[in-house]
Amino acid sequence: MKKALVCGAGGFIGGHLVKKLKNEGFWVRGVDLKHHEYTELPADEFIIGDLTDPLIVNKVLDISFDEVYQLAADMGGAGYLFGGENDANVMHNSGAININVAKRATDVGVKKLFYSSSACMYPAYNQEDPDNPNCSESSAYPAAPDSEYGWEKLFSERLYLSFYRNYGLNVRIARFHNIFGIEGTWNGGKEKAPAAMCRKVSETPDGGTIEVWGDGLQTRSFLYVDECLEGVRRLMDSDFMGPVNIGSEEMISINGLAQLVAEIAGKKINIKNISGPIGVRGRNSDNRLIKEKLGWAPSATLKEGITKTFIWINEQVKKQK
Repeated sequence: MKKALVCGAGGFIGGHLVKKLKNEGFWVRGVDLKHHEYTELPADEFIIGDLTDPLIVNKVLDISFDEVYQLAADMGGAGYLFGGENDANVMHNSGAININVAKRATDVGVKKLFYSSSACMYPAYNQEDPDNPNCSESSAYPAAPDSEYGWEKLFSERLYLSFYRNYGLNVRIARFHNIFGIEGTWNGGKEKAPAAMCRKVSETPDGGTIEVWGDGLQTRSFLYVDECLEGVRRLMDSDFMGPVNIGSEEMISINGLAQLVAEIAGKKINIKNISGPIGVRGRNSDNRLIKEKLGWAPSATLKEGITKTFIWINEQVKKQK
């Protein structure tokens, strides 16, 4: 039986990954600062620990795992990542985790390691036009991410590739583009745009008003978590190292996203645009490379994923009332 370690297993994507790996027949150890908030995970072992501590990393990475998935990071939505108040923690905590994991994985002879990078590492100067952003993998340099979060992701990509070149660590790197879905953070300030919109629409009566940061014309693409993990597993089973985009090419404005959620909810909702952190003006996945290397790309519509997510978040909102 193959053995896998999921770092960040108590988080949104990590929790879904644990379930997927177990369904595929892996023995799975998960590690995180906390247990998953919304679901009971089927991991064979789950260790509570802080991966910024090398002693914890040595404890959880005590064997030559067949596959390690490094998803652990100091993470949140736009309000958390782009406001500026959390920059030092984001860079220190995520950087320390990756430095520790890269070294220890090399020392114990991990057979294959996946690192989840982010589209936030792409240059801000290529994402100023909301209708025509350039996020091809080859556009990463000259580097100019719009946030410290993006800089840390770029640094960690280079870290893992350095361990490959110097020590033979067999790595796979993907740049995630706004992954969303059920069983993820939906309130409290760390939620991302799809979850925030679903919560706001759920909590607002028909004919009411919700607030959207910025002018709402900024664009993004959003990928449902099931397709994200399909891409991750295909990348791990391939000979391609990456970095490669894993995201949707279906771009939408943030106001458009709010309107889509309202339509799914069967409500008429007014939008009030307010000042707030928004990141770059436009971002969209460029899927030419993933199609070339893996013969696959995400294909589900945004509406399908948002529908599932709204139903789940609507249930959470009702539970709190």
